[in-house]
Parts: sequence; structure tokens; C-alpha cells
Amino acid sequence: MPHLNSITSPEDLRALDQEELIDVAEQIRQFLITHVAKTGGHLGPNLGVVELTMALHRVFDSPHDTLVFDTGHQSYVHKILTGRQEFDRLRQQGGLAAYPSREESEHDVVESSHASSSLSWVDGISRARVLAGEDDRWTVGVIGDGALTGGMAWEALNNIAGDEHRKAIIVVNDNGRSYAPTVGGLAKTMDGVTSQVRKKIDQVRVSRKYVQTMRFMKEKLKHGNAFQRGTYKSLHAIKESFKDYWAAQPMFADLGLKYIGPVDGHSIQDLEDALKAAKAFNGPVLVHALTQKGRGYAPAREDEADQFHTVGVIDPETGLPVKKSDSQSFTDVFGAEMLALARERDDIVAITAAMLQPVGLGAMQQEFPDRVIDVGIAEQHAIASAAGLAYGGAHPVVALYSTFMNRAYDQLLMDVALHKAGVTITLDRSGVTGPDGASHHGVWDMALVQSIPGLRLAAPRDASSLREQLREAVAVPDAPSVVRFAKGAVAEELTPVRRTEDGVDVLVEPADGQRDVLLVGIGALAPMAVEVAQRLRSHGVGATVVDPRWVLPFARSIADMAAEHRLVVTLEDGIRAGGVGSRYRQEMRALGVDTGLNEVGVPDEFLAHGTRDEILADAGITVDAVVSQVLESMRGERVPRAREAGATDGAGAADTEAADAGARG
Repeated sequence: MPHLNSITSPEDLRALDQEELIDVAEQIRQFLITHVAKTGGHLGPNLGVVELTMALHRVFDSPHDTLVFDTGHQSYVHKILTGRQEFDRLRQQGGLAAYPSREESEHDVVESSHASSSLSWVDGISRARVLAGEDDRWTVGVIGDGALTGGMAWEALNNIAGDEHRKAIIVVNDNGRSYAPTVGGLAKTMDGVTSQVRKKIDQVRVSRKYVQTMRFMKEKLKHGNAFQRGTYKSLHAIKESFKDYWAAQPMFADLGLKYIGPVDGHSIQDLEDALKAAKAFNGPVLVHALTQKGRGYAPAREDEADQFHTVGVIDPETGLPVKKSDSQSFTDVFGAEMLALARERDDIVAITAAMLQPVGLGAMQQEFPDRVIDVGIAEQHAIASAAGLAYGGAHPVVALYSTFMNRAYDQLLMDVALHKAGVTITLDRSGVTGPDGASHHGVWDMALVQSIPGLRLAAPRDASSLREQLREAVAVPDAPSVVRFAKGAVAEELTPVRRTEDGVDVLVEPADGQRDVLLVGIGALAPMAVEVAQRLRSHGVGATVVDPRWVLPFARSIADMAAEHRLVVTLEDGIRAGGVGSRYRQEMRALGVDTGLNEVGVPDEFLAHGTRDEILADAGITVDAVVSQVLESMRGERVPRAREAGATDGAGAADTEAADAGARG
């Protein structure tokens, strides 16, 4: 019996017979369960694609042929079969990435973990092959876990199907789920597919000879005499009925794609036969594979919520978490408050994009099923639909992961903001998120949304502020409001010393009135700002700490306080370029305040995977680093340099208007 350790490349896999392949498939499943249980990761999706991935690597020659995995979280088996079995540090700093990585292997192409983009890559790569005259290279896209609900996938399908000479194959990994069961009309259509489709029929339909014969007969009958035209119409009707009965996928055929399936996604032989038939057609073909998420692992199959789509560290025998956290997460707080709001207000409607449980809407969905809408993996549609709901009198709350909001910027700008729609958007997993890598960090949200006119942006620091700011957001009837919060446990409550008239929480004020540094802590970094202030006190530096609560609109009181201090430092877990610090510097200048401002934030680069603390440390966002920077500015050794003690800005609240008038004059 071959052992998994002996397979270091797809070539090794091709030397095995069918019985040996079945043994290897079982070994892969045990390998995944054992290793992912220790590190956490996407277990369920990968258990479901073992045989499919093996068949792909036996029929196609990667990297000469290109394999593209949609979302990328279903690529663990692909990693194993391409010589990467060092799973002990999966998703940990310096270890294997949770998604395909070009740095890891020449077999990896698309690194982004965002859904529904794979077929656009397939379109582009296969088109490039044609232009380059490389007619011996195939491009294969594997799409599933609900990604076909994304409109981008259908835009790509339309283009791929338009060129019958393209060597492009689309494999639909149909497990009926994304996180939860896939929703919508498309999902129902896919469910209606029966196993009655036979290999022989598929082989006939993707035969070039069959296609050429059918085209000849079609043209002959369509343009013949009246009898021939009548015969064509009758035969065409029979063909369509036959196609609908056997394939149940006229939507693909209507696009011009050849369709094979459904195929047993856990039979390597059937999969190979289907992929070889698709390959023999020598043009675009869609292969429909039926798989089971969590295949071969009882705890995953029995998990109705998401069949172990992603897990933390678990007991491999039971599937139960090794350490059950008693701490409350921001997601928990949000979910509970949404349920409370739904009970109080009939107009509150929640929208999720295939993330019902992960964003905390499960409880609301149980009690108010008609007011929780799952649109599938379709963030753009979610935001535009929310604008329509607002117009109809509802107040929609669109709950997304921060990173997935990136793709819906246009809808937020043109459909919501332009129309002054009262829509609340909550962004979970904002800031540095940790083990899932570059495309999962939620570090772009604040920079993106700050360019949208009229938008209100909140960054709660703890449970109380999240509840408070969510309620403030849903009270806004004529503008979009964004409430962003971090992944994981909420921080300890920070009770403000006072709150300004325009809503800014002052968390720390120097007891001796020594106003050297104004520290502006944004959201999850407010506790760090408080700790920095405590450390600075030991160096003889007086610090005031504020939490804006609402990052936008800019609070005038922050500019007034900045004018009274020698230096301003903003701390944010978003990118510095176009971030909060940059915006606040602009706002201060507009009000005539020229106090030096240092932005502490994430550098303008893609961050690798690791723990949140590791990544923040690499980015210089630590208490030690900030204290050091402030002291250097105080000594005049770093730009921005702090003003001399006692030389505070003259343009305070009372003088700003006069200063502005003088500048204009």
C-alpha cells in the first residue's frame, strides 16, 4: 500500500492504480483531521475535495496546466499533493499559508481568498494562452462553496463560453453550501440535478463530431423548405425537453457551455472519466461534481451550522474545541444587540452575504426569519438591495466581514450614499485579523469609506461602546453608517473621564494639566493608547487620551484639544495611507491647527499570516514602539517634532473662525 509521505508531486500520484488511490484518499483525510485539529483552519471544505483534487492532478499536468481554486480555502489537498505536507505550522507565522501562495509553490496561482473571481482568472489565463499560441496548456477553475452565487462568476462564464476554442474547463464543486446551505434560485436549480445523467450521454454531447454533425443538420433544416423547417422546430423542441430532463442545466447550455454531470465527486474513476471527456472536447466545458462537505469525518457531517467550514483547535476524536473560551466576542455583542433592536423596531432588517452564523445573526434569524436575508456570496447586491429596502421604509443592517466590503465600494458610494439611504453596515473582523493572511485582513475599510460623502464611521472600543454606537447608527435615517469592530474577545471596559459636547470620549487626562501629547485611540487600539499614556507619565510626559467614537464626522473638539498639545498621535489598526491619521491632519489644517501629527497604523503593504500581536509588532504598532516614537518627537529627533513646551497653537476653538477669515483676507 502506498504511503502519503511517498507522494511529493502530482507525478507520483499518476503512477497509482485505482485501489491505491482509494487508500491514499483515506490517508489524506486522516492527515487533514490530525493536523488541522492542532492548528485550526478550513477542515470541512478540504475533506470534501480529496478525490476531486486527486483526479485533477492525475488528468492535468500542473504547473504546465493551470489550476485555479476559488476562495482558495479548499486548496489544502492541493498543497499536500504538490509537496507541501509541513502542516504543523499551518496558518502560523513562518508556516504554510491558509490559501494558495506563489511564494510556496509554482503550482499556486491565485492567492486571493475572495469568492467568485476564479472564473475571471480562468478567462484571462486561457485567453492569454491563445494569444501566445500555447495550444497545449489547459486552464482549470474549481469553483464551489457557494461562489457561483456571485455575479462576477457569471460575467466570466459569459465570456468563456463565447470562445469555443478556448482550452478552459470549469469544475463546479457542488456541496450545496458556502458556510451554511447555499441559498437562492441558483442553488435550487443545482439541487434539482439528478444522477440520471449518464457518462455515455456526456461523452456524446462533448464529441466534436457530434457537434459538427448537429451544426450541419441544423443549418440544413433551418434554411430548407417548409417541411424541413417544421422538422427542425419539432426536433429542437424534443432536444430541449431531453436536455432539461437529463442534464437539468439548461442555464449553462444557454450560455454556450458544454456540460458534463453531475458526477460523483468522491469517485476518482468517474471524475477522471468526466475530466478526460471534457479535455477531449478541446474547448470550454463545465464539469459538475457532487461532493459532501466534511466527507469522512462524523463530527463535521453532523455539524448542521457549517459542517466545520472552519475550526479552531479541536479534539480530533470528538471535534470539540480543546479550549472553550468564556470570553465574549465583539460578534457575540453585536448579535445580541441586533436581536434586542429587532424586538424593539419592526423596521430593522438584517442582511448577510452567506455568513449568517459567523457574523452573529443566528439568534435574530431564529426569532425573526423573515427579517434576516441571506443573499449568498453577493456583497455588491447586498449593499444595493439595502438601498432599496431603505427606500421602502426599512432600516437595513448589512453585516459583513471587513475584507469583503472592499468589493462593494461602488454600491456604497452610488446606491447608498448618493441616495442618502439610511443603511447601517457593520464590519466584523476589521483591522489585523491574524492567521488567514493578506486577503483576510480588514485593514482597508476606514481608508476606503472616508472618501464617501456624508458617511458616518464608528469604531467601538469595547462591548458597551459597540451597543451604544450600533443604536446611534440605526437612528440615522438619511445617510450610510459604518460600524467596524475587531475579531475576537472584547477588551475590558474603559470608562471615560468625560464626554465632549460633540461625542468624543476623554479616557485619560493628565492630573497636573501637563498637555504634551494628545493620543487618539481608534476602536480596538484605544486600550493601547491608554497604556502608552501611562508609560509616558513615567518619562515625565503628560498625555491626554481620547476615543473619537465616531471617526466621521470629524469632531471639532479633537482639533481644539490638538491646539492645546505639543504633539498629536493617532493609533489605528487600518492602513496609514488615506487612514484616520491622514484625514485628521487635513481636518486640523482646515481649522488652522498646525500641531504636528504622527500616524501610527498599518503600512501600505499586504500583511502575511500570523497572530494579531505578531503582525502588529512587525508593523511597529506596540506600546514600546509608540512610546519610543513620542519621546523622540519630544526631543526633536523625529518628524513630526513636538512644539516647545508652552508654545501651544493659537488657533483654538474661539479663534479658528477669525483665523480662517484672516487667511481668506
